[in-house]
Amino acid sequence: MEGFLETIGEFGPYQKRMFLLLSLPTVVVSMQKLAWVFLGARVDHRCRLWWEDETAEFPLSDDVKEVAIPWDGSKGDYSQCYMYSNGTEDAESHYNSSSIVLPCVEMVYDTSVYKTSAVIDYELVCGQAWLRATVQSVFMVGMLVGSYLFGDLSDRLGRKRVFLSALVLMVCVGLGQAAIPYYLAFTFLRFILGASLQGVFLVAYVMALELVGKRRRVLVGVLSQAFYTLGYFTAALLAYFITSWRWLQVAMTLPGLFFIPYYWIIPESSRWLIAKVRTEEARVILEKAARVNKKEVSEQVIQEALEVKDGKKEEAKGNFLDLFRYPNLRSKTLNLFFNWFVNSGVYYGLSLNTGNLGGSAYLNFVISGAVELPAHVLTFLLLDRIGRRIPLAAFMGLGGLALLATIFIPKDLGWLVITLAMLGKLCITASYAIIYVLTAEIFPTVVRNVGVGSSSMVARIGGALAPYINLLGDYWYPIPMMIFGTLSVTAGLLSLLLPETLGRRLPETIEDGENFARRPLERDDRTVPLVESNQLTTPHADEKQQLDETNNHHSIPNNIDYRSSSKQENGTSSEITSV
Repeated sequence: MEGFLETIGEFGPYQKRMFLLLSLPTVVVSMQKLAWVFLGARVDHRCRLWWEDETAEFPLSDDVKEVAIPWDGSKGDYSQCYMYSNGTEDAESHYNSSSIVLPCVEMVYDTSVYKTSAVIDYELVCGQAWLRATVQSVFMVGMLVGSYLFGDLSDRLGRKRVFLSALVLMVCVGLGQAAIPYYLAFTFLRFILGASLQGVFLVAYVMALELVGKRRRVLVGVLSQAFYTLGYFTAALLAYFITSWRWLQVAMTLPGLFFIPYYWIIPESSRWLIAKVRTEEARVILEKAARVNKKEVSEQVIQEALEVKDGKKEEAKGNFLDLFRYPNLRSKTLNLFFNWFVNSGVYYGLSLNTGNLGGSAYLNFVISGAVELPAHVLTFLLLDRIGRRIPLAAFMGLGGLALLATIFIPKDLGWLVITLAMLGKLCITASYAIIYVLTAEIFPTVVRNVGVGSSSMVARIGGALAPYINLLGDYWYPIPMMIFGTLSVTAGLLSLLLPETLGRRLPETIEDGENFARRPLERDDRTVPLVESNQLTTPHADEKQQLDETNNHHSIPNNIDYRSSSKQENGTSSEITSV
C-alpha cells in the first residue's frame, strides 16, 4: 500500500478531498465534548425568601441580605444555600438577631448571563452540586466505553458502517438530551452520547489517516487539530446567541445530519477491504484515487497494494502483566500511567473550568481553544530537535507553576488569573501530545499496544475525576488550581526519570524494554523518526489486527484518547495527537 501511495501522491487531491470530508465531523464532536461548559453552566443562586413568589428576581438589596441571609466567610459573600429563619422584607423595622439558619427550600437563580441551564432545571446546586460533576464524569466513562466498543466494531464490520451508525446514534441521543425532563435519564443519555462521539471521531480519523502516505501523516495530524479548535470557536458562538441550554444542545447536534449523505460519498477504507480479502472492492477505490490524482499506476503496483501479506513472525507476544513483571519496566510503566492520569485530568479540568475563572465565560472558552494551536506547533517543532523527555518535563513544570501562581493573585486581578490559567492550558496541551509519542517509544514492541492502550484507560480515570476536583472550588476557589498545579509539577519532575528516545533504536523485546534506561541501545539511523514512520499509526489499522487479538483487545484503538492516533512498527513511532 505504501508503494501505491508514493506513486499516486501521498497527499494528493483525492486524499485532500477525503481528509476534508472526514475531518468536518470533528467540529461537531468538539462542540459536543465541551458543551457541558454551557449546558451545565453554574449560575449564582440564593434562597427564595418566605414572602417572595415564583416570579422573584435574583437581586436583593444589601439591607435585605443582611437580615435574611447569613454570611459565608469561606467565600466572602452572602450564602447561596442558607437563610435566616425569621428574615423579613422590611429591613428597617426588623433587626435580625436570630441564630437559626435554615437550608433553602426553593431557589432563585441569576439568569442575567444564562437564561436557562441544566443546573437550574435539575436543581444541581448546594447539596446536589455533586450531581453536576457526575454528569460529566459519566460522559467521560461513556467515551472510554465507546473507544473500545466502536474501535472493535470498526475492525470487525468496517469503518464506514460503524462511522455512520455512531453518527446516527449521536444525533438521536443528542436531540433526546434536549427533551428529557429527568436527571437520571439525562445522565444516561450523556453516557451514550460520549460513547457515540468516540465512534464518530476515531473511525473518521482512522479512515483519513489510512488514505495518506507515511511522510504526510504528521502534517495531517497537525491539520486535524484545526477542526477541533474550530469546534471550540463554534460552540462559544452558538452559546453566546442561544441562551436556552436545550435549544443550544439541539443546535450543536443538528449539523450531524449533514454527514448522513456520507453513505453515498465516502468509500470504505481500502486497507480494511484488503485485510478482509475484498480485493475487487479495494481495487475500484484505488483506481479512482489514482484517476482523481491524475497518476498512471501499473498493474503491478496495484497488485502489490492488494496483496494480503502474511503476518510477520514475531516472538511471543506480551500481555498486560508483563508491564509489571520486571522492576525497571514496572517503574517506567507506573511513571507513564501517572503522567497520563495527570495530563488528562488537568486538560479536562481546565477546559471545563473556563466559566469559573472570572470575566467573560465565552471569551475564556475561546481563548482556551485558541491556545491549543501554538501548543501543537511547538510540539511539532521541538520533538525532533530537542527530544521528548525534556520538553515533556518543561511543559508540565511550567504549566504547573503557572496554575499554582493563580493562588496568590488577588480576585480583582482577574485578567492575570485568566492569563496564567491559559498558559497552563497551553503547556498541558503540548505535554499531552508528547506523552503519546514518548509512551509508544518506551514500551517494547511486544507490549506497545497494550501499554499505550492501558495508559489511555488510566487517562480516562483522570478525566472522570476532573469535574469533582473543579467542584471543590465551591468551597474555596483556589483548590482546583492547587491540585492541578501540584499534580503537573510532580508529574513533570517524575518524567525526568524516563529515558530519552529521540534517535534511539526502540526496544522490541521485554528484555530490551527492561534494559532501555540502563544501557544505551543502538542509535537509529533514521534522522527524522517522528516524520519518517514506517507504519500507519491508526488506532484500528488492519496491519495491527493480529497483534490486537493477541493482546486481548488491549490496543490503542479500543482505549485511545478522543483526539489522538498512534503509529508504531519495527521500533519506530510517529504520533501527532491532541487530548
